[in-house]
Order: sequence, then C-alpha cells, then structure tokens
Amino acid sequence: MPSFSRNRPDLILLHAPSVYDFRKRSIVYGPVSDLVPSTPIFEMYPVGFSSIASYMKKHGYNVRIINLALKMLLNPKFDVEKQIKKLKPKMFGIDLHWMPHCHGSVEIARLVKKYHPDIPVIFGGFSSTFFHKELIEYPEIDFVMRGDTTEEPIRMLFDIMNNGRDYSKVPNLTWKENGTVHENELSHVPVNLDGLDLGYKEVVRSVWRDMDFSGVMPFHDWIRYPIMATFACRGCNCNCVFCGGSNYCFNNSMKRKKTAYRSPEALVEEAKNISRLCRGPIFMIGDVHIMGREYAEAVIKGLAKEKIKNKIIFEFFVPPDKDFFDLVDDNLTDYSYEMSLESHDEEVRKAVGKGYSNTEIEEAIKNALSHENCERFDLYFLVGLPKQTYQKAMDVVEYCRKLYASVGNDKRLLTFVSPLAPFLDPGSKGFTNPDEVGYRLFYKTLEEHRQALLKPSWKYILNYETEWMTRDEIVDVTYDSALGLNAVKRDIGAIDKKTADITEDRIIKAKRIMEQVDEIIKEYPPEEVDARLFELKHEVDNSSMSTVCEKRELEWPIGLKMFNFKMLEVAKILINRGS
Repeated sequence: MPSFSRNRPDLILLHAPSVYDFRKRSIVYGPVSDLVPSTPIFEMYPVGFSSIASYMKKHGYNVRIINLALKMLLNPKFDVEKQIKKLKPKMFGIDLHWMPHCHGSVEIARLVKKYHPDIPVIFGGFSSTFFHKELIEYPEIDFVMRGDTTEEPIRMLFDIMNNGRDYSKVPNLTWKENGTVHENELSHVPVNLDGLDLGYKEVVRSVWRDMDFSGVMPFHDWIRYPIMATFACRGCNCNCVFCGGSNYCFNNSMKRKKTAYRSPEALVEEAKNISRLCRGPIFMIGDVHIMGREYAEAVIKGLAKEKIKNKIIFEFFVPPDKDFFDLVDDNLTDYSYEMSLESHDEEVRKAVGKGYSNTEIEEAIKNALSHENCERFDLYFLVGLPKQTYQKAMDVVEYCRKLYASVGNDKRLLTFVSPLAPFLDPGSKGFTNPDEVGYRLFYKTLEEHRQALLKPSWKYILNYETEWMTRDEIVDVTYDSALGLNAVKRDIGAIDKKTADITEDRIIKAKRIMEQVDEIIKEYPPEEVDARLFELKHEVDNSSMSTVCEKRELEWPIGLKMFNFKMLEVAKILINRGS
C-alpha cells in the first residue's frame, strides 16, 4: 500500500449539510433536490473544493476535504463534534456556495470555534460573496473570500499568514481585526483560467493519505454512479432572473464583466485525467457551442483524438443548430445532451431571460435525435417563474405529450419538471430587484434564510412567491404537473409502468404529508409542533426523496467496470469501517 503523510493540514475544507441537525428534525424538504445528484441535505460539495486543494498542493500547502454532510448521512451515529475536535489545521474553510447550506455552514463554524477558538475560519462561495458583510459579523467567522476564482487569493492569504499578517494585501478578502471590519477590493477576476484544474488526482491521492474515502466522496450514490465534471468557463452569457450564476450576478457580485473560457486543450486534458480515474459520465459544465464553431470543434475533436471512452454530456443554454449535432456525431460515439427550457410558454421564457422560440428548441431536439449515437436528450422545466400562472405551469404536460409525438415518441427524450426551490438565488435579478420581475420575497437577510430552513416544509421555506402564484399554488402545481408528466412518460414508454406507478404513489403520499404538516401547524400550539412533526419523521423523509420523478431517471446508462478494481475495493473497506 502506498505511504501517506499524517502532517498537519494547512487547510481543512468542511462541507456542511443543509440543516445541521437534520437527523433530529422532521422537515418536508420536498422535491428540491430531485433533479441533482445529491439528497435534500445537499451533501454534494462545490467543485471549488478540489480545485483549491490541487492549486494549494502545487504551491506547497496541504489541504484536506471532509464532507461532513455525507458522513452524517451515511452513518447515523457519526459524531460531528468528535470529528471536529480532533482536527488541527492552520485554518478551516467552509463553503457557503448555494443558499441551501446557510444553516449548516454557520452551525459548523460555531462548532469549530467551540473546540478551536484560535484557529481562523474562512468562508467562500457565491452566496458568501453576496452576504459577505453579514457573514463577517458572526463571531465564528474570521474571513470571507469573495469571487468566483479564489484559488490564488487563498494561496496569498496563507503566504501572508506565514510572513507578517498584513491582510490588506489579499485581494477579494473581507476580514476583521480588533472588531473592525475591512473589505479589500474584489480585484482578482482572472480571464485566463488554464492554470486551474478540478484536481481529481489530488483528491484520489488524499484518500490514501488520510485513509478517508467518505470524506471526499461528492455525494451519497457516487460509488454506484460516479459522474464527474469539467468546467468550460467562469461567468455566464445568459441572464435568467432567478439564477445566482447569471451574467447579472457575475457582473455585480463577482465583478466579472465578461465570461472567461478555458482553452479547449485544458478541457480535453481534464477529461483525459478523469478517464484515467474512472469510466463514469463526464459532464461538461458550460455550453461549449456558445463560443462558436472553432471552439466547439477544438473541444469535440480533441476528445475524439484522445479516444476518451467515458460518456460525454453536453449542456445547452440556447438551442444549437444542425451543424453542431453533426459535428458531435462525426467525432464521438457515446454522448448525451441536456437543456433547461424553464417553460414551454414563450412569454414566460422571455420573462425569465431566454428569448429563443419553441420552434428552435424543437428543431434542435429533432436534429439531436436524428443521430443513432445520441443516447439521451434531457429537457427540464421549472415551476415558480415570472408570468407563470397555475394553468401555464400545468400546460407543460400537454406540451410534452405533443413534443413526444413530434419525435415519434422517441424514448431517448426525457422530460422533467421541478420547483424553483428552496430559494431565489441571492445576487440574482429576482432577488435584488424582485418588484421589477414580479417576485415577492419573504426573506432577505442571511439569518432570515437560516431560520427559514428550519421550518416544517418546503412551502414555508420558499423565500418567494410571484404576482401570478402564491406559495400554496407553487407547491400544488409542482406536484400536479409532475403527476401529469409522469403519466405522459408512462403512456409513451419513456419509463416503465412499475417506475411510473411508484412515482405516482410517491407524489400522492408527498401531497398527503404536506396536508398533515399544515394541519399540525394549525391545530397545535407552537411548543408542541416539533414533537408532533417528529412522529412523522420516517414518512417525511421518504416524501423528500425521488418525489417528482424516480431519481435514477436522471442517470445516463453506465457500464459495469467504472473503477480500477483495487481503488474500488479500498474505497469499500474505508466506507464500511466509517472512514
């Protein structure tokens, strides 16, 4: 077995669950995570963890990743405080990237300070950037690193910690000293990203070094379905009004005025590194075709030249033309596509910030499916959008039925609907200017969102409603449209009858649980509500997993041999012994 170092880590990156004490609470999270790999506690940590670990390693620093959320999920007896107490890094880093982590992240910071009052704690991520002024006021938090590309500023912070502690020289840093808060300029916004990588090799090495596989596992089912990602860009050309990764948000919160793209060579190299580790699907984050034919051709032909055997998944922000689909099919043999259409209604989609027509998307789907090598085309719809009424949200069911008919009920087309939940993203146009786009916000501060996550169901957790739908209507139409879409997919054979029947039963039970929760809130005094809700915990937890669709519908088919056999066996041993 390779040797590994037990040297004191310079930085330990901790990933918290959405709600810290989720194991002791009964909360109907609902279908908030049905269309992502993680569970409702959002145990999937951001890709920035691995890129920071890799970058710091290159500069002589030792970084360890510990996915506390996953450890808590895998082992009901896992003692978070005991784990944190025995850690002794020079600094703790905690992500607050997306808002569902705002409760757990701060609670983990409090535990860190309880046992290690003299070890600094730094926060980072998109939501940390937006709420940096509020975060730094928490006594448990010493630093907030702002921006979308923070590897180099974190390296500079460590250098300065070792040589004089003049934190004013670290770009993007919010910090405090003797009770005084300082906000350094957010000036590190690199255009050239080719010096960055997602550091998967370093993560694998850390398994041997720390003898801790579950600590770096990305999400609950990853060992069975090892999907991995490579990113094409930082920034976005689109302006979806609800999105914290929109052009609007990057421009204002992250000070990124223009989308920065990695070179095709860097993308291909990262895909090649992934293929050496495992044969799971590779998801291309960012629309590679948006940069034009030359860029897309360099990426796709580069993948073909390297003979990468993993399935490649491309996402689209706007519908590509026929030439793009021909280019992919001429060079690759194992690929799929996905696109979030948001709504079938062109007026709603335009209000969201996407101006393409139904004709364009329908032509794109037909062009994609005209190639036999295209394995899947996944299409996503959302509930909770500007100008979207209850009826318009329900009309997606009939639209999808007609869409299937237009492609001969091709089972490679898979359609999904989910709520825009639990929050409108801070920094998005809908959050910063809600009246302008028809949203009404219930929570605005970070602390208000933290307390909202403790509410008994996702209806009460939602931080918004719209001019066109109340929170009750958003919840109702989410379940009703999901029932209708499930029936459509069953009718045309996109999913088998058994799967469809199970999903239908699950949705009906979820609706019933929501009604029970509402009844408990109405009938019992506040001091008794938690106890009454906890009596339903088993049913509540089951109602939040694979609600609006069977989660495995999202998975692209994979082969049996995903890993190097030795690596897989070691991983299983470490997981089984709780490491």
